Amino acid sequence: MSTALVTGGSGFIGMHVVKLLLEHGHKVHATVRSLKDPNKCKPLLSLQSVYPDKLVLFEADLMKDGSFLDAMKGCDIVYHVASPFLVPQQIKDGLRECVEPALSGTRNVLQSVDETSSVTRVVLTSSIAAMYGDSVDILKMENSTLSETHWNQTSSATNNPYSYSKVVAERQAWKMCDAQTRWDLVVINPGLVVGPSLSPGSASGSLYMLEAMYQGDNKMGAPELHYPVADVRDVAEAHVKAGENVDAKGRYIVASEQSLSLLDMANYVRPVHRQPKLLPTRNLPKLMVYAAGPFIGVSMKWVSGNIGIGYKVDHSRSVNELGVAYRPLEEVFRAHYLAWADSKSI
Repeated sequence: MSTALVTGGSGFIGMHVVKLLLEHGHKVHATVRSLKDPNKCKPLLSLQSVYPDKLVLFEADLMKDGSFLDAMKGCDIVYHVASPFLVPQQIKDGLRECVEPALSGTRNVLQSVDETSSVTRVVLTSSIAAMYGDSVDILKMENSTLSETHWNQTSSATNNPYSYSKVVAERQAWKMCDAQTRWDLVVINPGLVVGPSLSPGSASGSLYMLEAMYQGDNKMGAPELHYPVADVRDVAEAHVKAGENVDAKGRYIVASEQSLSLLDMANYVRPVHRQPKLLPTRNLPKLMVYAAGPFIGVSMKWVSGNIGIGYKVDHSRSVNELGVAYRPLEEVFRAHYLAWADSKSI
């Protein structure tokens, strides 16, 4: 079995990757920003007690050059998961909050890979956001379907900065991989990641957005935003299989075959929600979203390019090559809501 490094080991996806690697018998090194943060480290410390001598924790900072070298010593595979995920309402400074950490962090981790002779494969967590900027972009693609062949060419540091951060970070990773021959690169491009969190301190944008809906922020109506979704357990499985399967190569979309609106998501949660009246029962009129845009930090261009636009996704590579068996959406959202409600003692 290999020794694997997981960056961002206390994050929403990272925790599940660490857990699954341990279940598969691998030894794991996991990085966190601070070992002094009990809220972030408690789930990892619990795994340490279940898998003695199999999990070692390290401090590392995406913005600090060389800080991943100690954690990487003796590792065969690096799972670079750490990167911020923010929804538009959370972003005040796109360059500082999204682009710089994603790009500098990827460059920093891969420079350490170049210096660590034991590493033979890197599995990078990217996003479908690296493939398109606005939903309207997908309608211009072949069969109006998102696939791994596409790259986001419409985002920038000021227009969809989160999406831009993912495309520049992934392109940097491919550039650094192509400049050498010792290690190879496999990229996982998830949709909106939902499902049960193992890390209550996670700041993932997907959790932020759905938590707002569960608490009633959209009970008068939801903006008709569409996202293909993926259970975090399926995303973790794709990562681990991409590391274990020597034939895995290139990019893998991990997401549902059809995008879902926020209202669709609410409808999946409604049967198990403890206060279902808090959930939206209709979509907001597009004109109302236009009017609200300036107050929630989104432009008219963003609204016109994303509201009310659903699309299809080709996830066949993840099924055929990695063997991902996607969980039913009813199960995904039930698990997500119940884990959230338990964490809030609702």
